[in-house]
Amino acid sequence: MIIIHGINKIRKFRKPVLAIGVFDGVHRGHEKILRAVANKAERIGGTAMAMTFWPHPQDAGHLYSLEHRLRLIAGCGIKVCVVVGFNKRFAATSAEYFIKRILADLIRPAYVYVGGNFNFGRGGRGDYRMLEELAGAYRFGVKVFGVLKAGGRPVSSTHIRALIRGGKLFAASSLLGRPVSVLGTVVRGRALGSKLGFPTANINPHHEIIPPSGVYAVQVFIGDKIYRGVCNIGRKPTFNPQENFCPRQESREDIEVYIFDFKKNIYGRYIEVRFIKRIRNEKKYASIPQLAAQIKRDAIAARRLFCPH
Repeated sequence: MIIIHGINKIRKFRKPVLAIGVFDGVHRGHEKILRAVANKAERIGGTAMAMTFWPHPQDAGHLYSLEHRLRLIAGCGIKVCVVVGFNKRFAATSAEYFIKRILADLIRPAYVYVGGNFNFGRGGRGDYRMLEELAGAYRFGVKVFGVLKAGGRPVSSTHIRALIRGGKLFAASSLLGRPVSVLGTVVRGRALGSKLGFPTANINPHHEIIPPSGVYAVQVFIGDKIYRGVCNIGRKPTFNPQENFCPRQESREDIEVYIFDFKKNIYGRYIEVRFIKRIRNEKKYASIPQLAAQIKRDAIAARRLFCPH
């Protein structure tokens, strides 16, 4: 997927079919719009495009980092994505200017696809109705998607964020349409896992919502390969007894993954960790050997989960 950072770098593409939205998390509602764009572009011999915004226009925090979001958008069949920096200057742009100068003059879409709750322009004055009113004058079609609902309530990134923070990963996964995951860079840690006989990859997530502390069975995506393993999220209380006396805001939760049957050097690489099932709470053990024995039991439990027979 071609990624264009900034409106001033937009160039011409053949018959763009453009989806516009924040698409934070790329949940089931977002995916429906993006895949429809890809299908329409293929039918008319055009270019499947998306426009997203960073940071979040509502300052609502992020479900996923920008890198994670872009990977998911590409996975829906989008070929070009424009990342608009959402700052005070852009926020002051009028809805009419957005349509005329950015859409009609720069992108020249054949079609624009949006959700029914999409707003744009200064003060959020623009909506799908304005797009439909002006589409004829600027020669593009508009397709509006109703807000997807599940269990009687709208599928939204805000709701999904709350579910993940609350540890309700199964419910969050059903709204995302895939397991909850974290994308981050592998960084050097204190090599505590190696000392225990279970070398781990320490993950530095970028603006991602992290599940609650605990031990999870996970899938690990490295490049185009998929591995299995166990992930610990927490403060390593067995190694860090002083954490019990530190204010919570001064401590941080680490994310480390023991990848089964894996010995490659992946420092600096992006990896995605998908949470399949929570195995247990994080716990402080009386000794390092006790912790090592528990990690061994966690690994066995995870392997049985993936291969029950």
